[in-house]
Amino acid sequence: MRIRDIIEGKREWRAHVARVKALPQDYQVVYKEIQKYLFKVGPVELTEGTGLLSGIVDLFEEGAASGKGVLEVTGRDVAAFCDDLIKDSKTYADLYQESALQNKNKK
Repeated sequence: MRIRDIIEGKREWRAHVARVKALPQDYQVVYKEIQKYLFKVGPVELTEGTGLLSGIVDLFEEGAASGKGVLEVTGRDVAAFCDDLIKDSKTYADLYQESALQNKNKK
């Protein structure tokens, strides 16, 4: 990774964080919980830019603009909302299991 790519990545992340901070407080709280959950579960695509997270912010901005509460947007079960977002995504746990199986089969 080149330095220019790192700088651009930081610039994109700062712009993303600024969008989150512009959301109403209840949306910010739920966003941060979703972010923690996704960082813990570790969908591989999460580290490729801010695509998934930006999509969530887009959805939250639309919900806030239309006067909806955050739980009207996500549903009452926020973890289920997250799981639905990443249900077809590969996680780091999946990659680890695949690697372990390959190593086991080599022996």
